[in-house]
Amino acid sequence: MTGGASGGSGRLAGVDAVRGLAVLGMFAVHVGPGPRPEGAGYVLVAADGRAPALFTLLAGFSLVLAQRGQDPARRPDGWARRWRPLLIRCAVLAVLGLFLASLRPGILVILAFFAVYFLAAEPFTRLSTPVLASVAGVSVVAGPLLSFLLGPVFGYGSSGRGLVPEAADLASWSGLGTVVCELLLTGAYPLATYFPYVLAGMALARLCNVRELAVARRMAGWGTAAAVAGYGSAWLAAHVFGGRQRLLEAIAVHHPEALAAADPVGAVLSGQFGAVPSTSWDWLLVADPYSQTPLETLGNAGVGCALIGLCATAARHALGGRLLRPLTVLGAMALSAYVVHALVLAGPAHGAASWSSWLAFSGTALVLTWVWQRIWAGSPLRRGPLEHALRLATGAGRPTQPGGAERGR
Repeated sequence: MTGGASGGSGRLAGVDAVRGLAVLGMFAVHVGPGPRPEGAGYVLVAADGRAPALFTLLAGFSLVLAQRGQDPARRPDGWARRWRPLLIRCAVLAVLGLFLASLRPGILVILAFFAVYFLAAEPFTRLSTPVLASVAGVSVVAGPLLSFLLGPVFGYGSSGRGLVPEAADLASWSGLGTVVCELLLTGAYPLATYFPYVLAGMALARLCNVRELAVARRMAGWGTAAAVAGYGSAWLAAHVFGGRQRLLEAIAVHHPEALAAADPVGAVLSGQFGAVPSTSWDWLLVADPYSQTPLETLGNAGVGCALIGLCATAARHALGGRLLRPLTVLGAMALSAYVVHALVLAGPAHGAASWSSWLAFSGTALVLTWVWQRIWAGSPLRRGPLEHALRLATGAGRPTQPGGAERGR
């Protein structure tokens, strides 16, 4: 969730605006009304599962932008100089994530997972663009498939996935092993099923220079096509090719209690995050929120690509840039917004879930980040308190390194 301040370019302003949208979507999931078909809150289902995916995609996209913006003469050439800032950044995110999760804010804290994403991404930054794009494409299928096959090996064949590590888990060797397993495979945002978003974001940033208007427009179009392909294929698999019926048969065997629900498939999937049960191959063809199948990953990545293209296009125009400005400022301080909202949820707003809660969180975040940037306009602190602190910890004076956020679920 670490994000850098936008510059004046439409490219960075557009990226931060998309991150700002992801923050508002995260608020919708965490404090908005439940997405039930019978209620008005169902309109917020658009954010369910897509907010964390968008944060993660932006992490990879911004990682490439940050490297592209570095002065080649100032890039570290030694192993220690290259890895030290990264290790510090990951350590800070991991500590923040473990601390916030230990407060039990009622959300699935993603920051510790982001530490793993950034660490794992470093070797891939050295791949050529064609190789990186190929690896990203393969990972969209390979990651979920690996999770599906390995789940039963670790005792998670039908349920139980979706936890987040807490500080107390580190008190024993067995707890440490559980933390590692959660971060890589069985947690709410495991590397196996969420890292494909990072790779996809990196590949997009390499392939698409969104500073060019024509490229940004193509991103919007191709992203929309990818979203339709992902979600549409899942619908066809379920309702035309008999996938839903086969899933109901598997549910009758492995999750019979879910058959009483209005939507048995949704009831099973709501019991875990970051993966699907390993009880039927047809689970890999759904695209429900947080299922992290190849089709959901394709659809979510398409949404992210389309939003980047749309916001980059809008940011190139004076009126569009002004309208996006509040989102751009919020997106530049996504890490601070995430941490503060988690602290509030761990305290006075614990359990909040209504339209008024979402409006209060969204409005407060937009206003406070705007005021903060106006107050510190001439200072490095304009990037945000935690963003600036993280920048200092990893080495002040380097070029701005925009990052991605929380996902925050």
